[in-house]
Formats: sequence, structure tokens, C-alpha cells
Amino acid sequence: MIHPYFISGFGTGIVVGIIVIALFFYRWKKREKRLKERHDNFIHVVENTKDFIYYYQLYPKRGYQYLSPSAEHFFGEGSIERAFKDPDVPFKEAHPDDYEILIKKINGELDFNKGIVQRWLDKNGEYRWFEEYATPIYQNGKLVALQGVLRNIDEKVKLQQELEYQLHHDSLTGIYNRTYFESCYSKYNEKTDTSIAFILCDLDDLKNINDSFGHKYGDELLKEAAGLLNQFSEDGITVARLGGDEFVLLIPGITEEELAQFVSNLVRRIDDHNENEDAITIKLSIGCAFSATSLGLMPDLFSQADRNMYRDKNKRKQAGLV
Repeated sequence: MIHPYFISGFGTGIVVGIIVIALFFYRWKKREKRLKERHDNFIHVVENTKDFIYYYQLYPKRGYQYLSPSAEHFFGEGSIERAFKDPDVPFKEAHPDDYEILIKKINGELDFNKGIVQRWLDKNGEYRWFEEYATPIYQNGKLVALQGVLRNIDEKVKLQQELEYQLHHDSLTGIYNRTYFESCYSKYNEKTDTSIAFILCDLDDLKNINDSFGHKYGDELLKEAAGLLNQFSEDGITVARLGGDEFVLLIPGITEEELAQFVSNLVRRIDDHNENEDAITIKLSIGCAFSATSLGLMPDLFSQADRNMYRDKNKRKQAGLV
């Protein structure tokens, strides 16, 4: 005969077991719900952010295995389907100057700890800037895939370009400033050896012009002179305002005969300008210096051009041209 206490205990155990199972099931469903919500939130973020994620297989066969839908925001409707069909899409639409970056990336030759900056054609046929953080995937020491995330950085690049422009350009005249000139000067003095020439130009009598006609007129004269000189800023020639009324032309890879012709063309251009009755008259004292080599000689060469410029100014004063 089964003892009543056994029956009572057995029944209690069953009830407790049912409660424990029910609690476990409830907690499991609650945890599953949280995980599903997190998953859905993650998918929502991935599919709606303007950043886009990719997985690109390299071995045994190249091609995209995944591209987040946000890629179509930049590259247009159907671009993802096109990328799945054609593994060479990123190479065909990359900026020519960035093609080598792609080659190094798929060969595992880049530093993947740093952002990779590249440009691709967007749906409107314009190149857009992207910063990519890629993770290489290896199997048995072989690079078999790349996965990563890309973010459009057009605004960042634009800001950097604006700051760089302000850093290297004279605020009044818009031509290069002394800071940029000094960077070129240092390059040819310390790193790059080439034939080199300086042409220093000093705007005559600017102080008297400012005193007589006002600084606004003097500023217009400076801008007019800068614009004329900047017409010669081609083929690696740097035209800069050193400050005040001084300008410089730095000309690499030139011969002494070419320099003489260059100065002659410059003087003729000034004369032609001054013949225009509507133009502000430009009077410049000019001094030049040439060297067949630049390394270590830039300071002496600049000083020589400076002396020649003041010698020309004195001659112009004696001739009543200043």
C-alpha cells in the first residue's frame, strides 16, 4: 500500500516541476524576444544607415557575398544586383588615381589597421569620397575574403581641402602664400635636386600709393599684380606672395637661356597690361637668380635674386620709373 505522504510528496514534486518548467519556458521566451528585438534593431540600422557593409570573396572565386541595401543610396537602384553579377564593378567605377589602392587591398598589401580612402562613381556619374575599414579573412595563411564598412566622407574631405587652401593661400590675392612657398623651397633645398630659378618682384611705391589713394586702392593694386603674375603659374611654377609688396616665382627644371626668355615675356606682359587704359598700372622691380642644382643652394640663390631685385629698383628710381 502506497503511503499517503509519498503520494502527497510526489504530487507536490510534480507541481513544483511544472512551475519550474513554466518559469524556465517564460524566461526562455522573454530572452528570445529580446534577442529578436536586438536582431531586428541591428538589421534596421544596417539597412537604413548611409554607411554600408560588404563581404567580398577573393578565393576560390572573386565576388560579393553581401552588400547592405544602403549602398544603393549612393550607387543607385539595381547597383547591388549589378555588383553581385560583376565582381569587377569596384574596379570599373573606382577613380583612376585610386585603382592601385584596390589592387593592393585584394593582395593584402595595405595596413588594415588604418582607414582606406577611395573614390567611386555615384549614381549621378560623380566621384564620391569614402573611408573604408576593412578586415582581411585568412584560411591556412591565404587571404580568401575581405569584409568591411564604408562611410561617405565628402563633407570631411571638403573641409580638409578648404582648410588646406586657407593654409597655403594668401587671403587677399588668392595666390600661394609664404607658408606654401617655404615648403617648396625646403623640398628643393633638402630633397629634390634640379635646376632652379627665382624671380623676385617688388611692387614699386606701394606705401605712397596707400598714403595717397588709400589702402583699398593699394589692395586692388596688389590683387591686380598677383593676377598678372599668376598667369605664369604652370608647368610646376610656384607663384606666391611673400608678404607686403613682395612676390616670388619659383621655377624648377629651367635653363639659364629659358630664364632670360621667361623674364623678357614677363616684362612684355606687364607693359601690355599697362597699355590698357582701364587697368591699374603695375610697376614691378624684378630680380632673378639661376642655379643648375638646388640642393643646399636655395638660401644663397634667394639672396642673389633679392640683391638683383634691389639693384633693378635703384636703376628704375634713377630712370624716374619709380
